[in-house]
Amino acid sequence: MIETMTPPVAAAHRPMVPPPGTRGVLIAIGILMVMLGIAALAGWLISSLTSQVWASAPPYLILVWVVLALVVLMPVAYRLFPWITNWYYLFPALVFILAFTVLPVVLTVNYAFTNYSGENSGNPDSGVRTAATLSADRRVVTLADVPEGQALATYLKCRTATCAGDTVILYDADAAVPYRYKVASVAGKAVTLQAPVPDTLKVANATRLNRYERVGLKNFQDIFARASRALWPVFVWTVVFALGTVILNTLAGLILGILLFNKRLKGRNVYRTLLFLPWAIPAVISVQMWVALLNQQFGIVNKSLGLLGFAAVPWLGDPLWAKVSILLVNLWLGFPYMMTATISALSTINEDLYEAASIDGASRWQQITNITLPLLRTSFTPIMLSAFAFNFNNFGIIYLLTQGGPAQEGRESTAQSTDILLSWGYNTAFASSGGQNYALASAIALIIFFLTLAISLVNFKAAGVFEEARK
Repeated sequence: MIETMTPPVAAAHRPMVPPPGTRGVLIAIGILMVMLGIAALAGWLISSLTSQVWASAPPYLILVWVVLALVVLMPVAYRLFPWITNWYYLFPALVFILAFTVLPVVLTVNYAFTNYSGENSGNPDSGVRTAATLSADRRVVTLADVPEGQALATYLKCRTATCAGDTVILYDADAAVPYRYKVASVAGKAVTLQAPVPDTLKVANATRLNRYERVGLKNFQDIFARASRALWPVFVWTVVFALGTVILNTLAGLILGILLFNKRLKGRNVYRTLLFLPWAIPAVISVQMWVALLNQQFGIVNKSLGLLGFAAVPWLGDPLWAKVSILLVNLWLGFPYMMTATISALSTINEDLYEAASIDGASRWQQITNITLPLLRTSFTPIMLSAFAFNFNNFGIIYLLTQGGPAQEGRESTAQSTDILLSWGYNTAFASSGGQNYALASAIALIIFFLTLAISLVNFKAAGVFEEARK
């Protein structure tokens, strides 16, 4: 009697097909993310070891190690999940999402709770670099040019008077690579290190580390402490600007679109082309043109008003008129898009509806109010919502036309009369505190995010987007 051999349990067949539906997609993305995470960790560890052996190793070497680690992980993942090879094409997309979306968001949230700025950047302070000498036992560094009367702990910005556990930066004569060493104690101008400096490093200079630290909710407290001078006025104008732009642009686009869709209008293609030009010309050029046109003394607009007997209008020099100017210029830039969207939406409406309405005796106005506008509502709802979200953060028109000005009494210098929330954050980061107050700007960015999210949810609720999604 011949006995048959049964295969071992370990050789059981693994499924070649991924789990079905959304669950399968999420599992595949999860596996790829774990692979990327392991590869990144391995690349960082190997790169750290490499830098200890090869001090001048190029920074991009970490990417080489990450790719090599990923190449090693791919066959391992295939043995565990044979179907995962069908999803390897997602690697580039995941890398771009992590690098350009997830990482900036994580950094912004992290910096919002720190004092990160140009002064507290986590980098060596090259501005106070001083000559240094090293003792024979290579553990004591003597600094040459510490300001007279200033304690060494103050010079190094230590957390404690002894500087124990803090960091000092050492350089060789070339000062190309900073070397960080932990401090054991300080006395006079001498810094005692926790570990001796290797013989390969010929110490020539030293400096301090500009640390940044976690400050909890301090940035948010600072913002809300001056809310009446910055946050609330800027927020109100941002909403007015976004809402006013959407209303004006939509009305102008609807009126012109309906007029130009009339097939009996002679030369309508010529009119369409001419009216489309403001949208076709780059906004950077158009806005600079409007800055010249609206100049109070030499602009063509005020010169034309003067010929009609009107006084010169301070279009860009008065807080109220500057707001009006922004809305008008944004109308010039935005109505062609709404006009084009109207013409495109009108082409989808069945003309039989208008013929039936005409037979029933409906006037042209009745046809517009009872047929055209109700049918355009579905098409225009997402367009108006996206236009509101875009203009809520429309930094370009503010920066190019008024730079947030003019100044207004009782307001912060970074939150002038026409600043919106985004330009306020930009001014805070790049126009105050030495131009590098990233922590406060990150906190403002988080506030903008939550305000935008809340307004978007209200808009979606009012427009019935959630009800449409449930259907």
